[in-house]
Amino acid sequence: MTIEGAVAITAGIAASSIALIGFGLDSVVEGVASLIIVWRFTGSRVFSNAAEHRAQRLVAVQFFLLAPYVAFESIKALAAGEHPDVTWVGIALAAGSVVLMPALGIAKERLADQMGSAATKGEGRQNVLCAYLAGALLIGLLGNAAVGAWWLDPVVGLLIAAVAVKEGIEAWRGEGCSSEAASRAAEGNS
Repeated sequence: MTIEGAVAITAGIAASSIALIGFGLDSVVEGVASLIIVWRFTGSRVFSNAAEHRAQRLVAVQFFLLAPYVAFESIKALAAGEHPDVTWVGIALAAGSVVLMPALGIAKERLADQMGSAATKGEGRQNVLCAYLAGALLIGLLGNAAVGAWWLDPVVGLLIAAVAVKEGIEAWRGEGCSSEAASRAAEGNS
């Protein structure tokens, strides 16, 4: 995710693509969320409901940090008619993420169900979200490259911001994990 984020942000800045920059920032958010989950399952926090709740909220906050910047920059790009350059590096990166991220996200969500961890499920959802966003990004980048549909880039940026808010709300509420799975995990850890 670190490489994905760095490449996306660098390519996005070079091409003036807010959608690609937003995608790169989403990768940074995913990396931070992964660190939160590692923290959550280290030491005495393994059996702590308070640590689970704290991790769940920290994962949700990551979504909320992404949305305002991407939304603002997307609206600004649309209003100013900013045309991003074609970026083949961005296109290749988005295509790779469309293929790889779903498998990673699904694996994390299955693990979360077994462990009863809403925080881990929220972090897995970030990977699945990454795949969806990569698909939208790919359409936007290819549309710009093929037919000069420059406006697709900021529209995809707005989509990224909206999805980030939705996922953040769900993660904050703990909707990433069934209460039944959480109850089983708590009983098993007692």
